[in-house]
Amino acid sequence: MLFSVHQLMTFILTLIGAAVLSVVVTSLVRIMARRFGVLDRPAGRKQHRTPTPLLGGFAIYLSLVGAVVVMSSLGLFNGSHIKAKYLVGIIAAASFLAFGGALDDRFNLKPLRQLIWPLLAVVAIIASGVGVAYVTNPFGGLIELNRITTTVLWFDGIPYRLTLLADLFAMVWLLTLTYTTKFLDGLDGLVSGVTVIGCLVVAAVSLTRDVAQADTALLALAIGGVFAGFLVFNFHPARMFLGEGGSTLAGFLLGTLAIISGGKIATTLLVLGLPLFDAVVVVVRRVLRGKSPFGGDRSHLHFLLVDGGVPHGQAVLLYWVLAAAFGISTLLLRGPQKIAALGLIGSLALAGVALLMSIRQRNKIIKSSLTTNDNRTSE
Repeated sequence: MLFSVHQLMTFILTLIGAAVLSVVVTSLVRIMARRFGVLDRPAGRKQHRTPTPLLGGFAIYLSLVGAVVVMSSLGLFNGSHIKAKYLVGIIAAASFLAFGGALDDRFNLKPLRQLIWPLLAVVAIIASGVGVAYVTNPFGGLIELNRITTTVLWFDGIPYRLTLLADLFAMVWLLTLTYTTKFLDGLDGLVSGVTVIGCLVVAAVSLTRDVAQADTALLALAIGGVFAGFLVFNFHPARMFLGEGGSTLAGFLLGTLAIISGGKIATTLLVLGLPLFDAVVVVVRRVLRGKSPFGGDRSHLHFLLVDGGVPHGQAVLLYWVLAAAFGISTLLLRGPQKIAALGLIGSLALAGVALLMSIRQRNKIIKSSLTTNDNRTSE
């Protein structure tokens, strides 16, 4: 048996304990958000009909800090993969995202000002030593990223170095996932559920014989539990929204887990593959039309599903099922097969967007035709 009964109980209790803590904290933050008027009011492309509390990111942040403190005090991170400095970096990064997200929830910051906080979060993670030393070549072997280094400063006789390729890769990777979940946050429970699935997949991969990183699995389960607890309030119709802080924390934490667990980039890409391809398509389309890539509209796949007649809950469930299916496939597929799976996701995303946009255009034409006929009849 790979793990003892005691270890299995620890994994289960970590997930449940983090979820319960998150439910309690989210309840309190929800009351605070209402009291201070930090609400998302119905308008434009938004789905909800009543003012709904924001600051979900702040609730997730407080729950995460509480879970990490308790787990550290119990000595659950005594393995070799989750170092104390990594936890400090994660909490510091989460602090930037939660604080910046709370500011945006309250004052609706412009996109460039929103970008400051993810950048600071990336710096905090890299400074703590979290980085990608290598990535697995899907066709065999490893691609090393830690060969080019430069000393930034000396402090008390100790050199502090940047590993250029590794740190650049980490920055691009973390920002990409951060904005993937930010763009995905358009339907109740969508991002929260996908994040829970992603964390469970990372935990499962970490517990396989080939990887055997129990401490990484515990951190993934804690993060998954926190988002699961928040999901209680985020199901449709949502009683609380993730807000800017929560939607960015989701992708950032998944990206960090992927790095810490030994460059499980392909695993995380498969879970977030559909949202990622959708985000790329939307950004490219906006740029080609001369619009801001960060501007909001209803051209995302999840909005197209709803506009095409798919009920809100079913659209969210579809994303969850696909994320779980492709995530579970990582336990079965090898390198080249994962690349093929990513290609399949991309093809599905492009085909889905094209089909749903044509359906939406057809519905507009039909609606316009009916309106014209009604006007003629009334005359």
